[in-house]
Amino acid sequence: MPQGNRDKTRQAPTALGTDEPQPGKADPSPRSRVQMIDIARMAGVSPSTVSRALSGSSLIPEATRERITELARSLNYKVNVGAANLRKRDTPTVGVVVLGDSLQTISDPFILTLVGAVGDALDERDRSLLLARLSTSRRSRMSAMVDSGQVAGLLVLGQLTWHEHLNDLARRGVPMAVWGAHLPDASYPVVGSDNAMGGYLATRHLLEQGCRRIAFFGDTAHPEVRLRHEGYLRALHEAGLQVDPRLHQSFLFGDSRIREVIDGWLDQQLAFDGIFASADLAAISLMSALAERGIQVPAHVKVVGYDDIQLAAHVQPALTTVRQPTAQAGRALVELLFETVEGHPRRSVLLPTELIVRHSSTS
Repeated sequence: MPQGNRDKTRQAPTALGTDEPQPGKADPSPRSRVQMIDIARMAGVSPSTVSRALSGSSLIPEATRERITELARSLNYKVNVGAANLRKRDTPTVGVVVLGDSLQTISDPFILTLVGAVGDALDERDRSLLLARLSTSRRSRMSAMVDSGQVAGLLVLGQLTWHEHLNDLARRGVPMAVWGAHLPDASYPVVGSDNAMGGYLATRHLLEQGCRRIAFFGDTAHPEVRLRHEGYLRALHEAGLQVDPRLHQSFLFGDSRIREVIDGWLDQQLAFDGIFASADLAAISLMSALAERGIQVPAHVKVVGYDDIQLAAHVQPALTTVRQPTAQAGRALVELLFETVEGHPRRSVLLPTELIVRHSSTS
């Protein structure tokens, strides 16, 4: 085992941004919400004139106000209270929504770090945050928070199985930005790390350390984990190794039964010499369970996690992991939310991942 706690890093390709323009024509169908600029084009006026007319401003002639109001009504256009308030700086609060049916989700160290980064970025803009955890049964609360004017927009942390619901909110014009995986049919702005590259770096590192039977821990129904698993498969394929489905154990982020899942998997007494866990908390739980069974990390089994939470550097042995750039993520999420509110073309941001090598994978 190497001496000291020196961390080594390998960095994936630089961050990418992708721009996706909004439609150029008004389309009152449910899948494409009419924008203020569409009404302005049809009425032959500026968007600011439409905004003033719909707010009842006396600066706009009555005949013009009535014409614009009638046009908006015929197209089922409704003023988004939250977005309007954010533009006018009347609502200084942004909703930060953590998705998940488990109370443990919101206390996950990575989520808390990301919330802190978002809070710092909002503070730079003189904004505050309202933190909410929403379970599947409370999905309607997301739009209600904005429509009521309680918050000016939403920053959503995670996608889970809510992708279509998030798409629906975006099509309805709810101002939002999402931390998660980059999905090809997303209608909402996304900030996320390069999950596929992160999974590849983690698995390739274990292969370079001599591992040949590498287990994967994570639920691939979760979009981010699915991409990490794709990176895992790519590295195994490049090494000419067959995938053993018994070495894939599913578990949900924030599941309080993680230790029960781990013990059940270990009881099968499968042969493995490496583990890639899709979250640091799972990796740390795995190392604890292995130690109780007399299986030494990294001498017998090498372990790599994902996220690089603060605890990862302080457990014994210190955990090798894939770092996600939370400070950049918080700033990018806030920036994309404000771009959405201001009517800029929707875009997404892909952040680089970085392999942090510690003692859990090197002997």
